[in-house]
Amino acid sequence: MPPPLYWPLNSYIPKGVNVKSVNKAELVELLAKEAKLSKKDARAALDGVVTVITKSLSKNTPVIITGFGKFETRKRKATTRMNPQTGQRIKTPAKTVPAFKAGKNLKEIVSKKKK
Repeated sequence: MPPPLYWPLNSYIPKGVNVKSVNKAELVELLAKEAKLSKKDARAALDGVVTVITKSLSKNTPVIITGFGKFETRKRKATTRMNPQTGQRIKTPAKTVPAFKAGKNLKEIVSKKKK
């Protein structure tokens, strides 16, 4: 049985595994080096890509980057959930959520790195 949803996410990471994520500032720096841009231009490019993806998804238009993946929206049904503290039933409305599906090249690169 999986642990309750309110447990900290860090509890799912095995001990001894070093997990590091890249924040926006680090991503801008890496983008600037990779594309040989200034940090200001790299930040503008990243902000532009995020803005275009966000606006497209808000109109339910998928964004496909060949070889990398597909940003899309998915519909979630209305459900009835239970508050774990009170046991009270709560109805959650139907909603549209953003989703990402990795492309073939990205999947291959990631799987080769893990082996």
